[in-house]
Amino acid sequence: MPILGVVASSTRQGQVVGDTGAMFPLGMVQVGSGGASTVTFSSIPATYKHLQIRSISRGTSGSFDQIYAQINSDTGANYANHALYGDGSSAGVLAGANNTSFSIGATSGSTQSTGIFGAIVIDILDYANTNKFKTIRALSGADGNGSGYAWFASGLWRSTSAITSIKLERLVSGSNNPFVQYTQFALYGIKG
Repeated sequence: MPILGVVASSTRQGQVVGDTGAMFPLGMVQVGSGGASTVTFSSIPATYKHLQIRSISRGTSGSFDQIYAQINSDTGANYANHALYGDGSSAGVLAGANNTSFSIGATSGSTQSTGIFGAIVIDILDYANTNKFKTIRALSGADGNGSGYAWFASGLWRSTSAITSIKLERLVSGSNNPFVQYTQFALYGIKG
C-alpha cells in the first residue's frame, strides 16, 4: 500500500502504469530506554528502484556529530563521500576516499537542550542494480536553540553488489556514541 498520498497507478494508452515514485514502508526502528550503539536494517528485498531512510536522532554525548553508514557489513576501504555543512556563522566542506564507511550527516548530542533531535533523509539510488557502484545523498540538520547545523552529503560505495543491509552509527572522535531513547529510523522502498 503506497503511503504519503501517492497515486498507486494510472493508465496510459490503455495500459496500467506501475507505482512509479510510490514509497512503501519496509521497516522502522525506535530506540528503547537502554539506547543503541547501532541501528541495522537487514534482509532488504531487491524489489524496488531506490531506498530512503528518514530519521530523527540524538546521541548520548557531544554536540553536533556525524552519523556513519556501512553497507552489507563491508568494513573495507570502499567508501567515498563529499559534504557541505554550516552552522549559520561559518561553512565548511568534507571529502574522503578509501574510507571504511559513509559520513552521511550530522545529528544532535547531549550538550544540546533536552529533547532536541536532529533530522536526516538519506536516498540510496539504484540499490539493487548489480551493474554499477551505489550512490547516496543525504540532507540533515539539527537546531540547538540558538545554534544549529545543516549538512548535505553525497557518497559512493564501490561495489556492484545489491544492497541487502545498512548499518548506522553515531561517532564522536572515532568512538561509538550510542543513540538515545526515542531515536527513530524508518526505511522505505521507492518504486521506479
